[in-house]
Amino acid sequence: MDHKDIWQNPQPKEETTKDNSAPVLNDPQLGPSEWHKSYPLAQGSRQSPIDIVPARAVFDPSLRPLVVTYESCTSLSISNTGHSVMVEFEDTDDKAAISGGPFQDPFRLKQFHFHWGRTHSQGSEHTVDGKPFPCELHLVHWNGRKYATFGEAAAAPDGLAVVGVFLEIGKEHSSMNRLTDALYMVKFKGTKAQFGGFNPKCLLPLSLDYWTYLGSLTTPPLNESVTWIVLKEPIRISEKQLEKFRMLLFTSEEDQRVQMANNFRPPQPLKGRVVRASFKA
Repeated sequence: MDHKDIWQNPQPKEETTKDNSAPVLNDPQLGPSEWHKSYPLAQGSRQSPIDIVPARAVFDPSLRPLVVTYESCTSLSISNTGHSVMVEFEDTDDKAAISGGPFQDPFRLKQFHFHWGRTHSQGSEHTVDGKPFPCELHLVHWNGRKYATFGEAAAAPDGLAVVGVFLEIGKEHSSMNRLTDALYMVKFKGTKAQFGGFNPKCLLPLSLDYWTYLGSLTTPPLNESVTWIVLKEPIRISEKQLEKFRMLLFTSEEDQRVQMANNFRPPQPLKGRVVRASFKA
């Protein structure tokens, strides 16, 4: 399977419909449920996302507060990866990093991206008590003290740390406008634009209370290399802001257009893992 077409294959199949008119497009819903055929790890023991059941999460007093130091971050570009929109950062040092929490070392910020639904009733990857949110932000970090490159870290069981932030519909998020206003530049798969001077600290909620567990990337190759930090408190964006995400396309300019939405993987089995909470329920 082509990594770029993991949600669906927008290229028409060779077969045509009975009246030999337009070719049948592959069903976008065939994405995640088919991944195990090309990536057996999809059925591994620490796959993400999961459904977080707060009542079953274990409060762990040894978990420290999460420390986010993004003051010196340098955003470089915004791009349409073919399965999300991504903002990348300079990651040559630990200036923009997270620390504290369950971590011994700081983890440096590499990129952030989003997952969202076609409607408000779904979109997030993690769910809480079975309830999805319309959108989820993932801030991806790697351990630059222990590993030489992001690729090396992404292959190691303790190499990555991803902060998940739920988005719900409410009043407009003023800091999000700079981002949603830039989406038109990366409408098509494979497009990229310069995007400097954006600090994602503005996308974090006031409370950094979190759940944490050992998991994986949620898109192929699904490496089981992620310590997840899922923030309890969501942020709010307006309906209009979320609609701008839905104007993005899974497809390149020359392909038949397929709206980018429902680019989330459903929750995976916990398989005996414990979800720890930094706060008392």
